Amino acid sequence: MIDNKPDHKLPRETLDLLLSGIPFFKTLKQQDATQYDYLLKISRVLAYGPGDVVLQKGENDQWLFFLLKGKLAVYVGAPLNGDLVNFITAGEVFGDISQLLKQSRTATVLADKSARQSLVFALDFSVFGSLSSTVPINLKTKLIYYRNMVHNLRWKLEVYRSQHLQHPLANKHRLIKLFTGLKDTQSELISLHEQAMGLAHLLTEWNKEFGSLPTESFSASSLHE
Repeated sequence: MIDNKPDHKLPRETLDLLLSGIPFFKTLKQQDATQYDYLLKISRVLAYGPGDVVLQKGENDQWLFFLLKGKLAVYVGAPLNGDLVNFITAGEVFGDISQLLKQSRTATVLADKSARQSLVFALDFSVFGSLSSTVPINLKTKLIYYRNMVHNLRWKLEVYRSQHLQHPLANKHRLIKLFTGLKDTQSELISLHEQAMGLAHLLTEWNKEFGSLPTESFSASSLHE
């Protein structure tokens, strides 16, 4: 859907400032400015007015999204039915679970009517390629991304656990083993990817049962290196 939407031009200084509130980009810029610059070159900034569709449930695409400014509303069904389940606020990443699990979008996301303008940073995730590839996205960048993702998923599952301590799913994420080998290696990346897959499937199970934390919405602002 976004392929036909024109890019919104932002001064580089403004974009850097907005991205500094997103842990993945903040850490990447600090550790590998070349990779940071590359991702900016292949990404797009999109502007949405109140009520505009950002993502449509059932779509398949290669985009990973970060909300730079504004507010988005998440619906698991048709928005006109009023089944609002969550909001995405500035600094959050969304669409990451669809990319990880290689599945269609599980929610419809609209620019919320309370925000005059919402700015979305769209990253073409296809450039990450396979886990074993190091061009154009190198090992360090992939490690930063998946460390953030695993941290975020575990945080979300801990929130569910704290709300439903007696539920059969409550402790399952704690059975997914952390990596204990040599850091900054391909082995760590493989482990992080496996953890992310297992955690994402668990989160999807929670969401199917409770429907309050849609798989298209994860808070990047909760992540800390």
